Amino acid sequence: MNIDKFKPTLVYTIYIASTPEQVWQALTSAELSRKYFFGNAVEVDLRVGGAYIVRTPDGALHISGEVIECDPLRKLTVTFNVNWPALIEKLGPTLVTYEIEPAGDAVKLTLIEAHDRPLSDDILSGGRQGWPAILSALKSVLETGHPLVIKMAPPERMLAALREMGIKTA
Repeated sequence: MNIDKFKPTLVYTIYIASTPEQVWQALTSAELSRKYFFGNAVEVDLRVGGAYIVRTPDGALHISGEVIECDPLRKLTVTFNVNWPALIEKLGPTLVTYEIEPAGDAVKLTLIEAHDRPLSDDILSGGRQGWPAILSALKSVLETGHPLVIKMAPPERMLAALREMGIKTA
């Protein structure tokens, strides 16, 4: 996959009182990801071309993708496609990059969501709602051992924009 045409649309940076090893483990472990990713389990084959899968709490496929770049403890880039064929067809693939950097006694974690085409602010509102909650819960799990309980409504603005595009939503 040629990622040169992908442009960042969302960038989030947080600092976590943790180690690069612990952050990497949280990003790539089904067991740990369930604690911060709304009960979803990340399964990743840590090699370029390897599978990147996120399963819902009941085991159903939620997100599928491919590892584009894998530099353990430093950087993981994956395609991140919600298991919703009409969405991918109309909006194209999503590229998600996690960058991990030591920062004194903490870790600087940067998440970059990129797309190969312009997307409306309404479509991007879903990620703007979800990523901060996921990253905040990840930080909480690593720093305290306990996940945050974040009650969130569905991303209505994004869902309305999808319906306007003719994409059926739940």
